[in-house]
Amino acid sequence: MGGIDERSDGPERPQQATLFEIGKGGKAHPVIASVSALAPDSPVAVAIHWYRRHLEQGGHARNTIESYCYDLALFEGQTRPKPIEALKARDIARFLGDSETRSTRKRRLTSLSGFFKFLVGAAKVLPSDPSENFYPDPIPLKTPRPLFAAEQERLLAAAAADSARAHAALWLMLRLGVSRGELLNLRTDHIDLSDESQPVVYIYYDNPRWSGKERHLKASAEFTPIYRRLLDEYQPDGKLFPILPQSVNKIVERIVEATGIGRDDITPQTLRDSYAVDQARAGADEDRLIAILGLADDPRNRHSVGRYLKLGAAPL
Repeated sequence: MGGIDERSDGPERPQQATLFEIGKGGKAHPVIASVSALAPDSPVAVAIHWYRRHLEQGGHARNTIESYCYDLALFEGQTRPKPIEALKARDIARFLGDSETRSTRKRRLTSLSGFFKFLVGAAKVLPSDPSENFYPDPIPLKTPRPLFAAEQERLLAAAAADSARAHAALWLMLRLGVSRGELLNLRTDHIDLSDESQPVVYIYYDNPRWSGKERHLKASAEFTPIYRRLLDEYQPDGKLFPILPQSVNKIVERIVEATGIGRDDITPQTLRDSYAVDQARAGADEDRLIAILGLADDPRNRHSVGRYLKLGAAPL
């Protein structure tokens, strides 16, 4: 007889839920209500569904989510019918080994790493990450060309002569290592002048997923009159720099041209690089640079700050 199988012999095994149904026009639509809860013996397809939900709720960009899920769908096809608890390092190696290019391998590893971190950390359905001992092929990083001390002073002097906005922007990037994006996100209530001899600049992010980059930076007394001039001349209501990212680039280009420094490669990133090298010269180690620059603590960023340490070392 058809219907429910009432046999009780042997352990009960969960059945993989239907993830999609065919709607009008032959298009597939997700069936959210019927997807089973995530567990160690869940099929990979079910785990991908819940990981996608996790990414969507975390505010990740749609194209990023689609890219991750594309790679994970290929992985699921290669490892089916294994449940997630049965996945081993050899499954990861096989999947990465099928990559035709270095960039594909790197992207696949990024997708898998995020997936398993979710299963181990947020979902807590796996005790360990089978992808943790795999690393992307190193991609060479260009050595930065920091500004010399005399060039920095010329830039700040030219910025002061240009405008209060240019002066404040260049000072924050050059003296605190604030990135262009962080600069544009600064608001009046992010600057603490309670002690004018030691102002504090707070770096916040609107997206919770970037909260690890948030920090507060100690400025020198030199910043107080620069900031007050900005307030007096522009009277910002909310954001201190209500301009476009390209406008920041133009400000830097204009100031560089005014100084007569014979370089055409100076950008906002150059100012941040210069700050990092100066901090390395002053004794900052790898951990300190990661913290003050608001970088994720991962191998690539540690390799990146290693460039600053090398440039900041005493001359031979």
